[in-house]
Amino acid sequence: MLLQKEREMIVEYGKKMSSSGLSKGTSGNISIFDAETGYMAISPSGIGYFETMPEDVVIMDLEGNIIDGIRKPSSEHDLHTVFYKNKPDARAVVHTHSNFCTTFACLNMPLQAVHYVIGGAGAATVPCAEYATFGSRELAENAIKACGKSKAVLLANHGLVTCGPNLGKAFGLAVNMEFIAEMQWRGMAVGKPVVLSDEEMDHVMDEFKSYGQVSKDAPKKEAGSY
Repeated sequence: MLLQKEREMIVEYGKKMSSSGLSKGTSGNISIFDAETGYMAISPSGIGYFETMPEDVVIMDLEGNIIDGIRKPSSEHDLHTVFYKNKPDARAVVHTHSNFCTTFACLNMPLQAVHYVIGGAGAATVPCAEYATFGSRELAENAIKACGKSKAVLLANHGLVTCGPNLGKAFGLAVNMEFIAEMQWRGMAVGKPVVLSDEEMDHVMDEFKSYGQVSKDAPKKEAGSY
């Protein structure tokens, strides 16, 4: 089966996306791009994530042609391919309808640096793209235009899109953006959230470059630097 590993990962992460509440029912979609073949594996349209099997995942090229698969691909396949075409490092895209991110999408309001973890998106602000009908090429174009250097973007009156160098990173970013949206919403419910400065966020994003496990040959950070 073509891109079997990628198909299996999409099934696995689809279940995670559903069980974590990032999307309800059959909403949202996931893809993985294989740069070697130039093909994208994407979740099928209208099948529940706990019912999806690896053979249900559809293989497409970046021009929207079905290469392998018996199912209809996600209606948002253009939304996925536009990220792979315009962000060379992207190898996975996650689209969710998570509650708090979608709330701000419905308000057409960006996510701001109310917590430093937004730096994982590679930007101090996660913008909101102009509205367009779901599944349309216009939606895809609006999303990539608004996204800029960010790895995440809200879709007006719709939801969230994230991308990353692998599916785990793209999914983790979607989880963190939902956390940011919830903190921003809760802060606004009490008062006016304090937004971290651009200078601080530049520092945070620089620190993120060496966050986590690094190779034994990489320079070590001083103790207590976090």
